[in-house]
Amino acid sequence: MKRKNILLAAIVATSAALPLKAEQFTTAAEVRPILEATRANWVAVREYDGQDLLYFTHLMAWRCGLEAIYYRVNGGDESIWLGEECHEGDTQPNAILSQNLLPFVAFPLKSIETVAVRLVYDDGEEAIADYTRQAIMTP
Repeated sequence: MKRKNILLAAIVATSAALPLKAEQFTTAAEVRPILEATRANWVAVREYDGQDLLYFTHLMAWRCGLEAIYYRVNGGDESIWLGEECHEGDTQPNAILSQNLLPFVAFPLKSIETVAVRLVYDDGEEAIADYTRQAIMTP
């Protein structure tokens, strides 16, 4: 009986030490519900130092599970957001580790009127959101 308890304790301890894949948020199935629930927060605009800064911070926090992030400002050409890659295999795959990649793109002051965002998930599905400046303006 004592041997069974020791063996069971070892199995439980080993299992507890292994991260569950669902806790990693690295697939479309895992991040899609979060991104759908937080659609209003995908991007933000802030006026700073004489510029409009278009922030992608929220999307960077949930980028694992995304194949690509595209954006369009004021109905212009679509651009791809080249943020930090997902760190799959790390204990915190969504961590922001780069010190060289900024979480925003700068535009002339008060020039951003509308922003469209298109996410491509790693399963090929897409999600689109359109924003007005007032809806995503932060202090």
